[in-house]
Amino acid sequence: MIAWTSLLLLSGGITNSWATHISQPILISPKTQYTIGESVILHGWVNYNDQATADVLLNFKVTRPDGSTLADQSYPSNSEGQFEFKFETGNETPGSYQITITSHCLEIHRYACTYKNQSLTIQLKNP
Repeated sequence: MIAWTSLLLLSGGITNSWATHISQPILISPKTQYTIGESVILHGWVNYNDQATADVLLNFKVTRPDGSTLADQSYPSNSEGQFEFKFETGNETPGSYQITITSHCLEIHRYACTYKNQSLTIQLKNP
């Protein structure tokens, strides 16, 4: 009986050790059409268990139409679980730009993190 109880406790511990922290970046009303020279500003929040979560590391990557990287930055969500990402388009060419925001989780959950992301394609047009 003691062995059976020990086995149940152990298997429960093993299940919990495989638990995963999943947070998801959520964009709020993103604009998808911009004119060259206009600043692109994206706002959003980090959803973890259906609530905004602070201090979640996010990576923001912008890829140009030719596949090269325009921006690749990382910083955490603020104390309200929100984020803002901004980049300038003044020297860019017209076309479709891919923005990917990836959640890298809270520092304490990095070992069990599932990286979730949200992507957005924007169109950059001549003035």
